[in-house]
Amino acid sequence: QVQLVESGGGLVQAGGSLRLSCAASGSIFRINTMGWYRQTPGKQRELVADMTSGGSTNYADSVKGRFTISRDNAKNTVYLHMNSLKPEDTAVYYCEIKTRDPFNYGMDYWGKGTLVTVSS
Repeated sequence: QVQLVESGGGLVQAGGSLRLSCAASGSIFRINTMGWYRQTPGKQRELVADMTSGGSTNYADSVKGRFTISRDNAKNTVYLHMNSLKPEDTAVYYCEIKTRDPFNYGMDYWGKGTLVTVSS
């Protein structure tokens, strides 16, 4: 079993900052990509940012220059540093990891989500 525990969400004023954390635990052989997605009611879940095991990053255009993704491979933890937050960043943020087992079989795991609310 693999568990993802997210933390760091909450209420913040526009222009403020938050840091989300997601710690993975359980039977994990190798984690490739770790990332953050977000979803608002009535909309599809969208990629916010992800990072490969090699350190390559990918960001949604809407967050470039404001959000930074990082990871601590020793702790199987991924972070999302969010600065200059806007009301349109309000969403439930989900952590996702892409793993491989010893036979190179891939499995994706999701966290339960953490709510970020940005007030104007």
